Amino acid sequence: MPISEHAIPHSEVQSTSIRAWLVCIVAGLFFFYEFIQMNMISSLNQDLMRVYQIQATDLGILSSCYFLANVIFLLPAGQLLDRFSTRKIILTSLGICVAGTFGFALANSLLLASIFRFLTGIGSAFCFLSCIRLASRWFPARRMALISGLVVTMAMLGGWVAQEPFTRVIEFAGWRNTILLDGLLGLAIMIAIFFVVSDYPADKDQHFANQKKQLSSLGYWQSIKAAYFKKQNWLGAIYTCLMNLPIFLMGAAWGSLFLEQIHQFSRDEATSITGMIFFGTVIGSPLAGWVSDKLGRRKVPMLIGSVLALGIILFIMYGPNEQYGVLKGLFFLLGLITSTQVISYPTIAESNPTAITAMSVSVVSFITIGGGAVFIPLFGKLMDANWAHTIVNGVPVYAASNYYHAMLIMPIAFVIAFFAACFLRETYCRKVGEL
Repeated sequence: MPISEHAIPHSEVQSTSIRAWLVCIVAGLFFFYEFIQMNMISSLNQDLMRVYQIQATDLGILSSCYFLANVIFLLPAGQLLDRFSTRKIILTSLGICVAGTFGFALANSLLLASIFRFLTGIGSAFCFLSCIRLASRWFPARRMALISGLVVTMAMLGGWVAQEPFTRVIEFAGWRNTILLDGLLGLAIMIAIFFVVSDYPADKDQHFANQKKQLSSLGYWQSIKAAYFKKQNWLGAIYTCLMNLPIFLMGAAWGSLFLEQIHQFSRDEATSITGMIFFGTVIGSPLAGWVSDKLGRRKVPMLIGSVLALGIILFIMYGPNEQYGVLKGLFFLLGLITSTQVISYPTIAESNPTAITAMSVSVVSFITIGGGAVFIPLFGKLMDANWAHTIVNGVPVYAASNYYHAMLIMPIAFVIAFFAACFLRETYCRKVGEL
């Protein structure tokens, strides 16, 4: 049975009450927390290399365990969120993430650290999808780009916390104690979600019960086919994946080491610079959503973003930018411009029937996180390919050529992202069935 594009109109929620904002913001704390977990390796890389006696390739594999778990669990995540209580799923998945965080802090071997890193990634598979699922139930379609941008902004604040603030706590308390404190923060967020978040407005019970019946009649494999065999969803997913690579490669894993070893900055200075990617995205995500909504277009800002991102990354790699302030500005601009990636989420939500919103958006998350699972270890492999095997104080030291060879991933990615956006079908900021 196909999903009727008119059976469930997206005018399901017109309320923009304080309650709606509160539910989505508190749920967004889950995404905020997960981005701390995702990006903390950038601040921990030297400690982990020293403790576990590993090089770039092994560190890349350890970091990618998080993304591997994401990829594996994103498919069931979309199905579960479309069919069961979003609140209960958030609490369960966040609990798994917190348990993984505590385990990672106490792990005494690379194998155990990898296992707990994987557990943390399981929880992460649900965070963004759950926020989008809640937003689609609490807000009308015309607000979705703005809400998506604000949710991503909260995530980027978490990414920024994982940079310089995280580093300063490490210097004060040690890396293991810092991660234990991080686990306690996760418990506090769980309590807030338990008391605040609801699946949908109280007066919409019957509406969503009908939607659930329609989804049940569709069946598991038919809903997967409807979401994962749609070209529009894949084009948006490829765009977001490739535009997101600076966050994964320079923010989550390799940026601080690059700045310390090539530009001779201290760890605090290096993480302060990498943190600007997230600060730029904090501003850029709601701004990109607002501009897209205001223009009534999705493709135009996405195309412009990919072109500008290409210019910025090439300048970072090859321009005369040795100064601390210049690099902070460039990393900020990189985060600001690549924020056009968030426009893919409302584009996909608008391009698919409401009943499979989470499953459809999971295509974007699946490909984006899959990019992290592939490109982070690939970056490490490319760095190790021509490495001179120099080790100082237990930490491998790489030449500029090693880094720039690996960083070529990003300009190539931005060119491909441009062509992916070219082939997207414009939604004009309207839900399918209204076009």
